[in-house]
Amino acid sequence: MSEPERREFDKELSEHTAPALTGIKCANLFTVDKPEQLIGELCEEFSGRAGRFGLDMKVLCRCGRRTLIYIYHRDILEAWLSRPDVKELLSEYGYRSDDSTEHKLKRLSSRIRFGNFPHEIGAFLGYPVDDVRGFINNKGRNCLLCGTWKVYHEAEKAKLLFKKYGECREYLCSQIKQGTELFAAVQQYKEEFQ
Repeated sequence: MSEPERREFDKELSEHTAPALTGIKCANLFTVDKPEQLIGELCEEFSGRAGRFGLDMKVLCRCGRRTLIYIYHRDILEAWLSRPDVKELLSEYGYRSDDSTEHKLKRLSSRIRFGNFPHEIGAFLGYPVDDVRGFINNKGRNCLLCGTWKVYHEAEKAKLLFKKYGECREYLCSQIKQGTELFAAVQQYKEEFQ
């Protein structure tokens, strides 16, 4: 992998996964259009740089050249998935509460590849359970607010989170544009804002 390819990937990461990278959200998803071999190299390189921040990357699905990548903060995700309301929601879709996070992610990946898109994915992205249920029950319609996710309850609280996510994204993107290495920018954000 070339340095320009890594820089381009860092730019994509900052644009699409800043809240997870900085630990203000448990996970983010994004899609890339790159050759499979390059994705493998980028994932391996990311793991080497991101491990000290408690971050992991998982390819959830590959369709042609498009790859759906899940970036997650291990500790935050495990805490989120252990919440009773999240466990209850996921159990309705066949996830066992005693399964490891890795096993749940394998199941999610399988459901993405071999069925209709699993809308319980919102639980894996840290979306409020009432909003995940609202989305499923309303088939994506009738929301109070549309931002990072479709909001069905507590719109004002969601607006504040959307703003925080946007500010985080702007900060990282600005730092990357100025030539700062991605994880140096993540560290700067944490020191300045958390």
